Amino acid sequence: MAEQEVDETRTKTQPLIPGLPNDIAELCLLRLPYPYHALFRSVSSSWNKTITNPRFLFSKQSLSISSPYLFVFAFNKSTAKMQWQSLDLTSGRWFVLPPMPKSFNQISSPHALSCASSPRQGKLFVLGGGDLNRSAVVYTALTNRWSCISPMMSPRTYFNAGNVNGKIMAVGGSVGGNGEATTEVESYDPDNDTWTAVKKVPMVLAKYDSAVIGKKMCVTEGWAWPFMFPPMGQVYDSDEDTWREMSSGMKEGWTGVSVVIRDRLFVISEHGDFPMKVYCSDDDTWRYVSGEKLPADKMRRPFAVTGEDDRVFVVAGGLNVAAGRVSEGQNGEFSVQWRMVSSPKSSTQFSPASCHVLYV
Repeated sequence: MAEQEVDETRTKTQPLIPGLPNDIAELCLLRLPYPYHALFRSVSSSWNKTITNPRFLFSKQSLSISSPYLFVFAFNKSTAKMQWQSLDLTSGRWFVLPPMPKSFNQISSPHALSCASSPRQGKLFVLGGGDLNRSAVVYTALTNRWSCISPMMSPRTYFNAGNVNGKIMAVGGSVGGNGEATTEVESYDPDNDTWTAVKKVPMVLAKYDSAVIGKKMCVTEGWAWPFMFPPMGQVYDSDEDTWREMSSGMKEGWTGVSVVIRDRLFVISEHGDFPMKVYCSDDDTWRYVSGEKLPADKMRRPFAVTGEDDRVFVVAGGLNVAAGRVSEGQNGEFSVQWRMVSSPKSSTQFSPASCHVLYV
């Protein structure tokens, strides 16, 4: 006990950087690249305590020195290996995250899991994945560690998840050993570490895609062969805790993976030369985005898509990344310009299941 008190006293009195006031030294630490935080934390107990303090990330954000990183959940079809990787969008360097907890080792498919994120808090959430698995974990970029959170209310697979007004939503999916579909919906509050049931979705929806626009979550089951019947879709309003049927134009034109940029819904179509479209709520139509085409010769399906501010990131097989910048003209039309980010050779056999942008 006495030794512990001595260590704590030494940590409090030990300067972060000898010869500098601690407030100046902390400004230096704030500019250390995120991928190397684990290494920097091992320098001293005072560095570890400073870097892992939640105030550290808040300080980076308040000083506008936090940077966006692209996080990709990828899988190898040949080996069934699943791993998270992150791309430094400034330097173009990739690095591998620590493995998820052992409860996810026996997952047969990454699509049985669902992922969501809190970008400004630098956190990833991975949910579900098995008939008896109510697992829920969070990755905190500040500490580069996974930790368990309260288990979900129901074990489920192949469901949709999203961050709606700060709450992590889990919608529908399959439960039980026979894969029975469910309409149940639950919401996780990160502040209280609790799950609560919310309004059930009115119908069973096959998992395809979802998007959060403001305080609403849109869920669509997408088109299915032989394309004889239009897809079903529902929209959840978090303010009213209600579901309504998705408009005809929105669900019929939703032909790819989606991304929300500045509260506008876009999709990268999975057909043809992968055109990009934007949804116009005024007349319930989709319009093509002009500008450059997605580099189809370097991009192979499946795709995972995310965005931040006016940028969109499309991750393809082999973890090639197309980074696009979306601009809006005076007439309300959108255009996009693309550039490619190469993936490491070790990723050629990996395909993306999900991707997110976090600020660190």
